[in-house]
Amino acid sequence: MAATEEQAIQSVWTRPRRKRDQPALSQAQIVAEAVRILDVEGVDALSMRRLGTALNAGATSLYRHVANRDELIELVVDEVHGEIALPDGDDPERWREAAVIGARSVRAMILRHPWVASLLGSVGLSYLGPNVMRLNERLLAVFVTAGFPGDEAEQAISSVMAYVIGMGTSEAAWLTTIAKSGKSEREWAEQLRPAVEAAVREHPHQRERIAQGDVDPERVREEKFRYGLDRMLDGLETRLKR
Repeated sequence: MAATEEQAIQSVWTRPRRKRDQPALSQAQIVAEAVRILDVEGVDALSMRRLGTALNAGATSLYRHVANRDELIELVVDEVHGEIALPDGDDPERWREAAVIGARSVRAMILRHPWVASLLGSVGLSYLGPNVMRLNERLLAVFVTAGFPGDEAEQAISSVMAYVIGMGTSEAAWLTTIAKSGKSEREWAEQLRPAVEAAVREHPHQRERIAQGDVDPERVREEKFRYGLDRMLDGLETRLKR
């Protein structure tokens, strides 16, 4: 066997499609149920056996569409990327607005599906799916139209997405912890406040910030996210003007 065949990268996006009769179970049904399991039970709960049980389907029905769990992960990661609003990249004067739309939509997707943060880039060729490719193409259009050279446009997108994913991952972890408590985010924050106040008692700058802090944790998260995003875009805009 040729070396290239032996070292072929295994991915749902590169594996040749097998001809099938019309199966009772579609790939769309499999992916939708996998996303539901992930949303409700988390990453550790998802297995081919668990999925088959939920769909009342045997292994043969599943393996017609996905070879293993890794391929299933590639499919669900791409599926939730389909929820992201694609920014309009045709107006160079509105590139920042378009970048904000894309960034906020990516963050919203991560917060709806907290499990995705731990899977991005971790399995196979997750970034070759049609939804991810459409998002990448539209973001490239935004930055190239704004005036960034092609290679620098890719670096700008990578920087923005690293910020969005990093913030989204932290928020997702926080919200997952709260969800397990059965409390609302505001209830959790209010219950935690006495411990926080005690911890900052000997730290005047932090004590002052806590005393002035907003009691709406969701609004605080939104403001922090937007502040960081705006400062990153400020830097890119300065670079663009040069």
